[in-house]
Amino acid sequence: MTGIEQYGKDEGPAQKVSVSMPAGRIAAVKQRVGARGFSAYVSAAVERQIQRDLLEELLRTKEAEIGSPSPEIQKWAAEIFREAETLAANEPSAETGEGDEGPEWHAHKAS
Repeated sequence: MTGIEQYGKDEGPAQKVSVSMPAGRIAAVKQRVGARGFSAYVSAAVERQIQRDLLEELLRTKEAEIGSPSPEIQKWAAEIFREAETLAANEPSAETGEGDEGPEWHAHKAS
């Protein structure tokens, strides 16, 4: 094997990559973690997305095996996700100037 394929997901040297995202999102991340914490923050976000993708695949597999969850469980899950989206939408942003004294972000491995 050559290149990055030879490493496990949390192994190997750091490599620079170029990504594009809205300027406001970049500003919000920098405000939250500072310029030096940007890469760690993005890396943690990518790890969470990979976990979400794997969870979605597992849910599809289980649904194919045992069927869909009951309407009550579906309603409960939808309410929880709406609540999480509301919390995320109300997160202080760089554009409003809020959050300057917000909690310091620390990278940690998702479990």
